[in-house]
Amino acid sequence: MTKPSPRAPRPDSGFSYSRAFFEELVDTALAEAKKLGATDAGAEASEGCGLSVSVRKGELETVERNRDKSLGVTVYSGQRRGNASTSDFSKAAIAQTVRAAWDIARFTAEDPVAGLPDEDDIATVQPDLDLFHPWAVTSEEAAVLAMRCEAAALTTDKRITNSEGAGVSAQQSHFFSAHTHGFRGGYAASRHSMSVAPIAGKGSNMQRDAWYSSMRNADELASPEAVGRYAAERALSRLKSRKIATTQCSVLFESPLAAGLLGGFVQAVSGGALYRKSTFLLDSLGKQVFPDHIDIVEDPFAKRGKGSSPFDEEGVKTSARKVVDAGRVEGYFLSSYSARKLGMKTTGNAGGSHNLMLSSRLTRKGDDLDEMLRKLGTGLFVIELMGQGVNYVTGDYSRGASGFWVENGKIAYPVEEITIAGNLKDILLGIEAVGADSYNYGAKTVGSILVNRMKVAGS
Repeated sequence: MTKPSPRAPRPDSGFSYSRAFFEELVDTALAEAKKLGATDAGAEASEGCGLSVSVRKGELETVERNRDKSLGVTVYSGQRRGNASTSDFSKAAIAQTVRAAWDIARFTAEDPVAGLPDEDDIATVQPDLDLFHPWAVTSEEAAVLAMRCEAAALTTDKRITNSEGAGVSAQQSHFFSAHTHGFRGGYAASRHSMSVAPIAGKGSNMQRDAWYSSMRNADELASPEAVGRYAAERALSRLKSRKIATTQCSVLFESPLAAGLLGGFVQAVSGGALYRKSTFLLDSLGKQVFPDHIDIVEDPFAKRGKGSSPFDEEGVKTSARKVVDAGRVEGYFLSSYSARKLGMKTTGNAGGSHNLMLSSRLTRKGDDLDEMLRKLGTGLFVIELMGQGVNYVTGDYSRGASGFWVENGKIAYPVEEITIAGNLKDILLGIEAVGADSYNYGAKTVGSILVNRMKVAGS
C-alpha cells in the first residue's frame, strides 16, 4: 500500500498543503538555524485561499481567486534578531531564507529585551475553537448571492436609484508555527462575508450607505435580502440631510462606531504605545478611565469568535480576563517584547486583542436603539465617521461625521458635513449609557454608546 504524501491535504479542506507538510517545513527551518549557530529560532508556515465576487447593477464585475503561501523565519544570535520570509518551499529556498535571517541577526544591534517568550508562558493546551468552516461556493453561486443582495436593495424603494455594487467573499487559511522555547501549534480558520452599497436620491440630493454580514460559518450569514434591504433603508434615511449650527451636545454613537471608541482605548493601553510613552493613557493601570458602570472583558476562547485563539502570535497562552472593572484599568495588551520593555509580564496579546466586550452595569434588556435615543433626548446620533483625526498621544479627537439630529428622544432630521470633537479621556469618562443593541465588529462587541457632551462644528 502506498503511503500518502505528507504534503497532501485533506481532499475537502480546499488547501494545497497539509498540516504535516507545514510541520516538516518549520522543523527544517529550525534545524537549519541551529546548524548556523543560532541561539534561538522560530518559524511559521501558512497558506490562504479564497474567492471574491463583485456585481453592480445586476451585472458581474469581478471574479477573483487568491492563493498565497509563506514561510517566515526569525533567528536570534544572542539578543540580536533577524527576520526573513519566502514563498518558495524548496529545501534550497528554506536554507537561503534562514541564512538571510541569520545574516541580518549577526549585523543588527543588540536589543536587551529581544528574545522568544519565556517557556513558562508558552501555550501547552490548545482547544478546538471551531474556527474553520470552509465554504465550497462556486463563482456562479457567489454571483447569484451578490445579485440577490443588490436586487433586494434596489427594489426596496423607487428612491434607490443606483448602486456601488455588492460582493461575496469566501476566505480560509491555516498555519503551523514553532520555536525553540518549546512552542508547537497552529490551526485553520475561515471568514466569509456579503456586502452591498446602495445609493438613494438624485442630483444634489444623493446619499449612499452600506451594510454587510461577516461570519466564520457561511450558514450563519444574514440572508442576501436582509442585508440588501437594511442597506437601502440606511441610505433612504439620510435623504434631505442638512447642516446644523455649531453647538455642544450629547452624542450617541451607533454600535459599529462605538466599536471604534473601544479600539481607541485598546490602542492607548497597548504595549508599543506604552513603552514609547506615546499614549494619553500612560500609567493608567489601576486608574479610573471609564465611569464606574463600565466593564470590558476579553474572552479568547469563544467558539467561532472572530478574535478567538488559544495562543497569540508568539505561542503565548491566552486567557479570559477583565481588562476594565468598574471603570478601572485592570490590564494592558502586551507582547513578550513590550512587557519586558515595561518590566511586566506578557498578557498573551502579541498580534492584538481577543474578543473584547464592553458593557455597562446600567444596561437593561430593553435598552434597544429607540430607548437609547430616548436617553439621548436632544443631541446628535452619529452613524458615519470620516477621516483619521485621532491623536493617541494627546487623546485629541476630531472626526467628520454624519447622522441624525434628535429632539425629545425622536429623530428629527438627517445631518451631514459636521465635525465632532473632544478628547478621548473625556469621551471615555463621559459614557453615560451603553445600549443592549450589541454589534460585533471583528474582535470587538459593543452596543451603541451615549457620551454626555462633545463639540459639534457645523455651519
